[in-house]
Amino acid sequence: MSKDQPLSLFVVGPTASGKSALALAIAERLGGTIINADSMQLYRELRIITARPSPADEARAPHVLYGVREAAEAASVAWWRDAALAAMDQAHAAGRLPIICGGTGMYCAAMTQGLAAIPPIPATAREEARRLLAEEGPAALHARLAAEDPASAVRLRPSDSQRIARAYEVWRGTGRGIAAWQAEASAAPAPWRFAAILLDPPRAELRAATAQRWAAMIQAGAVEEVRALLAQGLDPALPAMRALGVPEIVAMLSGRLTEDEASARAILASGQYTKRQATWFRHHELAPPDRSYPINARFEDFAQFSESESAKFFAFLDFCR
Repeated sequence: MSKDQPLSLFVVGPTASGKSALALAIAERLGGTIINADSMQLYRELRIITARPSPADEARAPHVLYGVREAAEAASVAWWRDAALAAMDQAHAAGRLPIICGGTGMYCAAMTQGLAAIPPIPATAREEARRLLAEEGPAALHARLAAEDPASAVRLRPSDSQRIARAYEVWRGTGRGIAAWQAEASAAPAPWRFAAILLDPPRAELRAATAQRWAAMIQAGAVEEVRALLAQGLDPALPAMRALGVPEIVAMLSGRLTEDEASARAILASGQYTKRQATWFRHHELAPPDRSYPINARFEDFAQFSESESAKFFAFLDFCR
């Protein structure tokens, strides 16, 4: 870690862990700009269902890359990385600390580890992947991928439809597997120093927080938000249509699920997703260890950070800056 490089802070963790509140508290104390690293909070139409920061919170500190994409336009990791780097440069030039906040691990890894230069995928390959996914389902498409590109398939869950379709279209469109492309990173790690805070609540607390958040989103108008999204007639394979809670509400609106069934399934899916997020962040360090302070700092909740470690952490950040 070179002192000549500017400093950026990650505030990461699973959904409903309190990341946004902690990032806002740090931004207010240190003069920071909060940069979204949640792949679903990018979409303009999904404020409620993705629990984006409220307008009141956005007024307390600068927030960027929230609600900046139309749901009809799928965002890529490469697009996010370029946009986030530009936002970081702007924040630094204004004398503000860039605070990257979110739970999308592959976005964070693209920043700290670099990114493979996968060439543009022909429309025919993308359309084939989406057609097969719709007709056969993710497990069958995963089996097809495994037969042609086992190195990529073994890294994917058979139920992860979005990433399976992406891997299939890359293989179909380039003749090489996505694992092979990713092994040849062409975009280097970002020229920044990174510190990282991981919020990692106990499973029981996270499940309770997820259920409470779902109830609050329903009360705030999540059903109406998804109804408006559905009215656009978008491709069901688009990322925004697969956001947590969207497929369940779509099924409820079509009469395939009751409200109680949709809620139960959405809460279950959210719990499974938060478990995968927590596992990913526990096994991926976003900042190198430093002898003066454990800058990959892990806390179970916001209160633990505030009460036991905040003074030392803020002192460390002030020293780095």
